[in-house]
Amino acid sequence: MSKKKVAILSAALVAVAGLGLAAATFKRSDDKILRVANQKGQVKAMMLASGALDGAPYRVEWSEFPAAQPLLEAVGGGAADLGLAADAPFIFAYQSGSPVKAIAVQAPANQAPEALAILVKNGSSIRSAQDLVGKTVATTRGSIGHHLLLQALERAHIPADRVKVTFLPPGDAKAAFDSGSIDAWSTWTPYTNVAVKEGARAVADAKDYGLPLYIDIAHDASIAPKRALLADFLQREAKAVAWARAHPDKFAAVLARETGLPLDIARASFARSNRISQPVDARVIAHEQAIVDRYRRAGLIDPKRDVAQAFDTSFGS
Repeated sequence: MSKKKVAILSAALVAVAGLGLAAATFKRSDDKILRVANQKGQVKAMMLASGALDGAPYRVEWSEFPAAQPLLEAVGGGAADLGLAADAPFIFAYQSGSPVKAIAVQAPANQAPEALAILVKNGSSIRSAQDLVGKTVATTRGSIGHHLLLQALERAHIPADRVKVTFLPPGDAKAAFDSGSIDAWSTWTPYTNVAVKEGARAVADAKDYGLPLYIDIAHDASIAPKRALLADFLQREAKAVAWARAHPDKFAAVLARETGLPLDIARASFARSNRISQPVDARVIAHEQAIVDRYRRAGLIDPKRDVAQAFDTSFGS
């Protein structure tokens, strides 16, 4: 791939709109507007492509983020009512005291390879988690990439402090990976899709550890006044996901247009993040508790909140 194309692709991946959180204050009692934080390639493109929001009795105002951490900061800070993020960053934010609640859960439809992986350059001597000792790995703090790294080290019986972790947002991590200033990058789709296309390879793949759940997360104070809007949006989101599953190529075309990703990357991104709704049950709670315990053992959090209380199950009734 030419340097020009790589530059364009990198810009498409990391461009972020709507980060002016200070200007994003709102009245939660406004029952005609739902503010939704969107992570690249997740919800907005599906809703637009499927027409799922057609006829909605409220207006959706979207804000865009490159990763779960800033998305959760927006929801937790009151700049958005709702956003979709993976399980690890959600529970990390919750245990850090953020006023957020999970109101719906989605699971990957299949164990797709390289949806979430620890990547190295093709010529790297790193072949497994054991080879990461003493190396520098970039990821985003509290992210699914961070959690995968901890899982891989745990399975290899390697203490977390034997690896140097550099916390970077995806755009900076990609630049560091491309320049060779880091040894490995623990990241997710669509960033994995792009890196693999450019010659990276996975040394640890989440399909071997269990792919993350995806969670619709609401600001606690938005739930009561905007319950009807949130419930309606969740129903429309489920229809949009089902539509995208049945029309992956049409969805990919809209995703490519919305994100600036090449069409093949957009198509692969959906194939690796296709998901289905799942009830909040004891298995989901246990899954989240295991993540909390892993972060605690790594010294990253001091959990004081009941994991079960992170879920508002009333939207599933």
